[in-house]
Amino acid sequence: MDLKIKKINLSTGGPLVATINKKDAESLGLFALDRVNIKSKKREINALLDISNGTGGIKSGQIGLFEEAYKALNPKEKIAKITPSKTPKSIEAIRNKLDGKELNKKEVISIINDLTSNKLSDIEVSYFVAACYNHDLSYKELTFLIQETVKDGNKIKIKKKILADKHCIGGVPNNRTTMLIVPILAAAGLNIAKTSSRAITSPSGTADTMEVLAKVKFSPNKIKNILKKTRGIIIWNETMEITGADTRLIKVRHPLRIDPKGLLIASILAKKIAAGSTHLLIDLPVGKNAKLKTKKEANTLKKRFQKISKKFNIKTKVIITDGSQPIGNGIGPNLEAIDILYILKKDPRAPKDLEKKAIMMADKIFKLTKTKASAKKILNSGLAYKKMKEIIKAQKGKSNITPEKINLGKFTYNYRSPKKGKIKEINNIKISKLARLAGAPQNKGAGIYLHKKVNDKVKKGDIIFTIYAENKDKLEFAKKESKEIIKIK
Repeated sequence: MDLKIKKINLSTGGPLVATINKKDAESLGLFALDRVNIKSKKREINALLDISNGTGGIKSGQIGLFEEAYKALNPKEKIAKITPSKTPKSIEAIRNKLDGKELNKKEVISIINDLTSNKLSDIEVSYFVAACYNHDLSYKELTFLIQETVKDGNKIKIKKKILADKHCIGGVPNNRTTMLIVPILAAAGLNIAKTSSRAITSPSGTADTMEVLAKVKFSPNKIKNILKKTRGIIIWNETMEITGADTRLIKVRHPLRIDPKGLLIASILAKKIAAGSTHLLIDLPVGKNAKLKTKKEANTLKKRFQKISKKFNIKTKVIITDGSQPIGNGIGPNLEAIDILYILKKDPRAPKDLEKKAIMMADKIFKLTKTKASAKKILNSGLAYKKMKEIIKAQKGKSNITPEKINLGKFTYNYRSPKKGKIKEINNIKISKLARLAGAPQNKGAGIYLHKKVNDKVKKGDIIFTIYAENKDKLEFAKKESKEIIKIK
């Protein structure tokens, strides 16, 4: 059937989607979420079908193309031919994984190819994620998945004997060690290209916090030039465009609140291989309200990281750390950036727990790379701060920025201790949710500032944390949810 093309100025976030009128769908024997082949004179695409009842603007004889589908087809004419299409090969592979079967290389390739070309719906991707959650990826499947994920993406090709890196699996608010470790290592002469994520369900990712100080998106060639100049860089991992497959898997994993360990390992190591990392430190925080609840769980993951890293010639050290409470004082992009500058400038307001952890991790990397240097000496001498200013300048930021110049939300609320005692617990999950309710990370000045930590003594009426918001309504919403985050004994 030939239909008149109509562009729909809406994004699906990935999948190619087209919509036709209900009458046309009936005449073709098509239903919602069926696959169709759409052909113009020069191009052809495979898309998922949406059905319009006619009241929304798609009339009989028309085909509406959402932004991604329109861009993929790039029609030079006004008419397209629509025909029913076959189900992607990867669906059978996903069914096999749901049944607990081990996928072969051909099946993994089909899944990655269909993810990359946006042939799978979010529902189908969700089934694959759920299958990997119920039937964890084997060593062979992991190897295939990482190889294929890296194959069709960009890579930073740097001819350096050592390119250091670190990664934390997340789950602990703030914990912004990257922004301290990178300048410490670079000041010692090590090269480190740190690709970091933005927040998905957290109040801030490293890329969100770094963006307060500098730009985080550059082309691979620009990344190489910055590294050559400064030895260190902190960028958003999607700037590398490793592959659309990993991005789509992450997009589905987080709303489902499930994080299959195999997909977690594949996602992290694919990014490190693409970045050209030779030496890697991985941080596994463990705690009641962290991603990993027990040391046993962490040790199992540790062994898997080490085994698969060896396969790809990355010298990897995995450490298990305390994830029982937030690390640092600020939670939210601007508040976390202030913490970082306080530590680098040796300000008395600097959070000691974040500083201590960053020093410990940097020293682990020095040992892993056989570099004779002391993280504490580099930090105390001011060399790390000097290097960070170089990195900020190279990444098109303001190198003279100070904590006082970073704006915080003008609407605030102080949560006070309801009784005298000692802080027994700070709930990571609930305090992250509270910071997001206040507006973080979209509102960079929003978030939480912790005045007290676990084991600190408090009197009735002492301020335990402050909520910052850029919007009065968001502050009020956050205030209502501020109870039961802190346990006082």
